[in-house]
Amino acid sequence: MSPSSRAADLFDLTGEVALVTGASSGLGRRFAEVLAAQGAKLVLCARSTGKLDTLKSEIEAGGGTAHCVALDVTDSTAIASAFDAAEAKYGTVTIVVNNAGIANPKRIVQMTEEDWRSVLSVNLDAVWYVAQEAARRLIAADKPGTIINTASILGFLVGFGMSAYAVAKAGVVQATRSLALELAHSNIRVNAIAPGYVLTEINRAFFDTDAGQEVIKGIPQRRIGKPADLDGTLLLLASAKASGFMTGSTIVIDGGHMLVGG
Repeated sequence: MSPSSRAADLFDLTGEVALVTGASSGLGRRFAEVLAAQGAKLVLCARSTGKLDTLKSEIEAGGGTAHCVALDVTDSTAIASAFDAAEAKYGTVTIVVNNAGIANPKRIVQMTEEDWRSVLSVNLDAVWYVAQEAARRLIAADKPGTIINTASILGFLVGFGMSAYAVAKAGVVQATRSLALELAHSNIRVNAIAPGYVLTEINRAFFDTDAGQEVIKGIPQRRIGKPADLDGTLLLLASAKASGFMTGSTIVIDGGHMLVGG
């Protein structure tokens, strides 16, 4: 077996600088931990740095490297400032994980314009603007890079009370394809992960209810996902050695949920 085919080499991210939005909790927190464990220098971004400071300490205790940046992804000026801070600390960001998101479930007739706009602004607009900022800087630095967007199976399905979220995530799938096409010639790869139901602190209480248990019964694997179930896909997309010929793809990780139509 040649050294380049060993898993440890394929997924080694030493020398990479990874910026993760929405890193204070849930999937974003897990993504940051996994990337740091493989040697990437982490730029942890969220609106508040309180939880980020704790995550930074944990990453450093495990031998990793991390820096915290307060970032409201709905503010384009703040996005540029976050990349400035990242470059000042570690150099050009080469891995971006567009993970910040909100849900705000409401039926269409109850939804206000503000409700609609807030979900689209965080879940779709910010994905585009963060990717755009990253791409501009990678091109200016003449460096390859990878952008990983967090989509959802609701980018392909629909659900009651989730219209704004579903529309935004469908947009993320198409944005991933569009960005991948335009940036391929600059050696910037753009892919997405589309999780099904994954247990986090935000939804844990619901899945402990009878209604939540009924949802789980509808998943072919008869279980809800764990954040760790996404680790391998994240590392695949983050590593140019593992997925250098892969761009414009959205990988579904849902325990078979989409096979039964939601």
